[in-house]
Amino acid sequence: MAKQMSKPKNANHSSRTFFYWVIGLVVICIIGLILLSKLTGKNDAEFDFNYKNQPYLGKSDAPVNIVEFGDYKCPVCKNFTENVYPATIKKLVDNGKVKFYFMNYPFINKDSTTAALFSEAVYGELGNDVFWKFHDLLYKKQPEDEKYERIDLYTDSFLQNTLREIVNEDDVKKVESAVKENRYKGALDKDTSYVKKLKINSTPTFFINGKEFNGKTYEDLIKMINDAAKGK
Repeated sequence: MAKQMSKPKNANHSSRTFFYWVIGLVVICIIGLILLSKLTGKNDAEFDFNYKNQPYLGKSDAPVNIVEFGDYKCPVCKNFTENVYPATIKKLVDNGKVKFYFMNYPFINKDSTTAALFSEAVYGELGNDVFWKFHDLLYKKQPEDEKYERIDLYTDSFLQNTLREIVNEDDVKKVESAVKENRYKGALDKDTSYVKKLKINSTPTFFINGKEFNGKTYEDLIKMINDAAKGK
């Protein structure tokens, strides 16, 4: 009578060990992906901005909202304002497709914050139109020499004199008083709270209908804007 072949004593144990090892590896990978996502902060989720009381260009019913986070001492922001925006996005603003917002991310030097607070006061005291004139003039006055980034260029007197080029003395005093009273710190804090939540680490950074632009060229930016207008 032939003997029945028996299973090795450790077969079940080996199978269970392998199964648990695979499950553990999967769990580790999932945790790693979650941590990586949190560290990078980069995803395709749509962020719900509160656009109220933020300066913007365009028609109120434009279907695409673009937010630029910028620093008045950032040379790339200067280039965008003076060259890229007029050649590309301005057309989309003028034809009613885009509403363009500017939010402050002052980080290059301490006078970046001085300029940001002053611009918030200009917007709050003198309105949207004056804000954009001041915004463009401030970038126009940004020196070409990169060494200026480490110098306190945007002093109170510099900013006041810049504003004097576009408004009367009474308006300058209104803004000056608001800055001294720190009246618009909350507005700047709102902008910087977005910077922290969204883990923004450079300027300019753009969001289109709440989604961060991560392309490499301004052609990519325009494509994303057009896709947003189509509801993609």
